[in-house]
Amino acid sequence: MSDPDYNLLRTLHVLLTEQNVARAARRLQLSPSAMSRALARLRESTGDALLVRAGRGLVLTPRALELREQVGPLVQQAETVLRPLQRLDLATLQRTFTLRCSDGFVENFGAALFQRVATEAPGVRLRFVPKPDKDSTGLREGSIDLETAVIGPAMGPEIRTQALFRDRWVAVVREGHLLMGRTLTAQDIAAHPQVSVSRRGITGGPVDEALTALALRRNVVAITSGYVAALALVRGTDLLTCVPDRHTANLRAGLHALPLPFATPELSIALCWHPRMQSDAAHVWLRGVVMGCCGEQ
Repeated sequence: MSDPDYNLLRTLHVLLTEQNVARAARRLQLSPSAMSRALARLRESTGDALLVRAGRGLVLTPRALELREQVGPLVQQAETVLRPLQRLDLATLQRTFTLRCSDGFVENFGAALFQRVATEAPGVRLRFVPKPDKDSTGLREGSIDLETAVIGPAMGPEIRTQALFRDRWVAVVREGHLLMGRTLTAQDIAAHPQVSVSRRGITGGPVDEALTALALRRNVVAITSGYVAALALVRGTDLLTCVPDRHTANLRAGLHALPLPFATPELSIALCWHPRMQSDAAHVWLRGVVMGCCGEQ
């Protein structure tokens, strides 16, 4: 068996990303005929068609979909190895970092984070993307640089983490609400109509578990996918909601937070990244900036 041609890895990565031979050729600055020859060699090497005709376009085979998840990180690691090590110059650094975080994190910490980055490295751009789930595929594939998360089983075992801050649950109502000025009871929390926050559109969580232990159940009349929407409902109604205290501090302007009358597990929010970025100088700097803006003081 002949040795594999590692030069084909980048070609494979671009082909699987573009899913179009012509676009891949332009991106690699190859002629159409050279790109076709490269695809033929890839098909021979992998023993798979990789791209097959579907109507007027091309689609990836199951083997190609499997390879796409593997080849991207391989190419990025190879580029890192072959890139000359240079002293980090923040004044001239030109880079876009993608951060995956909840809406509450951006509203609460985004402005301070942006101001710090703009001051230290004006050529750096921050791209915030939402967290529809807890899957860590984006970190592994390199489409996400940093993520904030409550660590759980969905997080890949190789992912590096650093504790960012701890948080606690509080009940929130509008100013002038009938529950203000009184000490809440578990019965108050259970009986009062409220809005629940769930990305999956279901009820359940630390507050529900604490009430269940007391043989009580929340009176949920509305469900939102994020804290911003939940607090907007609370602001204009007599509903109550339970949210993390520090995570939503800026979002609660004009609202009133009340301590819960029962214990709930403390939330530990962490900063997460893939180990291939562990020693990247710019990434190390950004992690320090995030810790400085959002970490425990």
